Amino acid sequence: MDGSRWQPEPGWRALPGAGPATAGVWSASVGGRDVVVKRLQAPDPYAAGGVLAPRDVNYWRRAADVALSGVVAGSPGLREAGVVRVEEDEEGVTLVHERVEHHDAPGLWLAACLGRFAAVDLGEHPWLVRDQLRTRLALVDRRGGWRVLARTPVADIADHLWRHREPWLDRCDALPQVAQHGDPSAANIPGRVSGGEGAIAIDWAHLGRGPVGADLGYLSLATREAVEPLVEAYVDALPAGLATTEQVMTGARVMAVYTALTRLDWALARVAEGDGALAGKFRHPSVAPYIRAMQRQVTQIEALLA
Repeated sequence: MDGSRWQPEPGWRALPGAGPATAGVWSASVGGRDVVVKRLQAPDPYAAGGVLAPRDVNYWRRAADVALSGVVAGSPGLREAGVVRVEEDEEGVTLVHERVEHHDAPGLWLAACLGRFAAVDLGEHPWLVRDQLRTRLALVDRRGGWRVLARTPVADIADHLWRHREPWLDRCDALPQVAQHGDPSAANIPGRVSGGEGAIAIDWAHLGRGPVGADLGYLSLATREAVEPLVEAYVDALPAGLATTEQVMTGARVMAVYTALTRLDWALARVAEGDGALAGKFRHPSVAPYIRAMQRQVTQIEALLA
C-alpha cells in the first residue's frame, strides 16, 4: 500500500458486500491462495448509531475481533472461514479469509448446523452482541415505527404487533440465551467443513448471544422450508435439555415476524414518495420479494396475534 490512504490492490475483483463499516469486499489471490479481502472503515470518533459501542449490533470492528480471537475457528455446527491475516492501521482494518467453495445446502441441514452451534461457549468477550432484535426495533422506533405499513392493508395487524413488541421481546429475553451468528442467511453459510458435519460461515459481524431459535427465525426468511420443519431439525441438533420445542418456536417466530415486517416497511419507504398510489407499488421489483417473505409468515403472524 502506497501513500497515506488504504487502497485495494490492482487485480482484486470487487464483490457484493454491505454493512455499517464495510468499505469494500474483493476476491483476490495472495501468495498463491484464493482469498476474500474485506475492508472495515474506522468510523468518526463522534459517530452515532452504536458503531463505537462494542456490544451494539452495529459495532464497526466486531468481524475483526472475531477473527483475531479465534472463538469460532473450529466451533461445531458453524465455523469461520480460515483467517489468513488481519491488518490494522489508522483508517481501519483489513480482513483476509480463505475463499469458501459454495455449496447449495438444504434448509433443514442449515437448521441442524445452527442447532449444534447454539451450544457453543463463546466466552465473555466484550464485543459479543446482546439484544440484537431489541436494538434494531429501538432504531425503528426512533424513526417513527412502521410508518409506511400503516398505509397498507396490513395496517391493523402491524399496529397490533408493534404495540405488543415489548412483551414479545421480554418473552424472548426469558428464553435460554445461546450462541448466535446473528445474520445466518443462506448466502452467509456458503461452505461445508471438509470431512465434517458442520458448515463454514462468513460475515461474523453480528456474533453474540440471543434467544434460542432466533438465528433459525432469521434463516427461515430465506429458505424454501416452512418454520415448523426447520424448528424440528434445529431442536434435534440441540444438546438434550437446552431448550424445548416451544421455546425454540417462540424465538424463531418473533425474530422472523418482526424482521419480515421491518424489512417490508423499509422497502416500501424507499418507493413510497414516488409518483402514484402506494398500492400500485406493491409489485415493484424492490418491494415484491419482501411482500412474499411477509406472506410466508402468515401462520407465525397469526400465532403472535393470538
